[in-house]
Amino acid sequence: MDTLKPSDALATSDIVDAGLADWRKLAQRLHARFRTGNAAVGAAFIADAVRAAGGASLTDHMDATLTPTSVDLRVATTGNGVWVTADDITLARLLSEVAQEHDVTSVPGEVTQVELALDTSDDARLGPFWAAVLTGNADGVVSDTVFDPTRQLPSLWFQGTEPHKEPRQRWHLDLWVAPEVAGDRIAAGVAAGGTVVDDSEAPSFTVLADPEGNKVCICTHLDRA
Repeated sequence: MDTLKPSDALATSDIVDAGLADWRKLAQRLHARFRTGNAAVGAAFIADAVRAAGGASLTDHMDATLTPTSVDLRVATTGNGVWVTADDITLARLLSEVAQEHDVTSVPGEVTQVELALDTSDDARLGPFWAAVLTGNADGVVSDTVFDPTRQLPSLWFQGTEPHKEPRQRWHLDLWVAPEVAGDRIAAGVAAGGTVVDDSEAPSFTVLADPEGNKVCICTHLDRA
């Protein structure tokens, strides 16, 4: 089920070097949040953002969520996987320009994404089941991940592991945050009774456990290919 990264997919260093002040790369996409104060301002902003994306023939690279007080934008190239390409950098810059024309405030530190992670040594066997249950399509595994096309559910990623017998924790959450807030989020978890299990891969990810040992990874896009 693995999918090779396409040649036009950008490396993490390319995304960082692009200097997108309003945007942060999370698990797969570029994310931005803009505070609007009310839904009317947000709706007008989204309408102009969609028109701008359409003018650049990049509408299918963008999706948006409107709340009473904010707009969340996500940008990526989809197909045989979900990747960030040069087109997405162009679109992100264009959408930031649209934001400057509206009464909205960029808050990149507030972007976040929850991804379910399931340890398995055989994602080819488990993948079709979870794709069928979550999306209704047993063929819906893309590059070792199940994505909900309606964006209602978190993505499900199959983390490769060696075969093992139960009991062992196999499910955990991957919480993707902007790099500048990861330390505060980890500290908050520790202050609330958690412990740092493994920080050897930080800032890429840090493993925390709750007081009963259930784990969560605090993830950022830094130090990744």
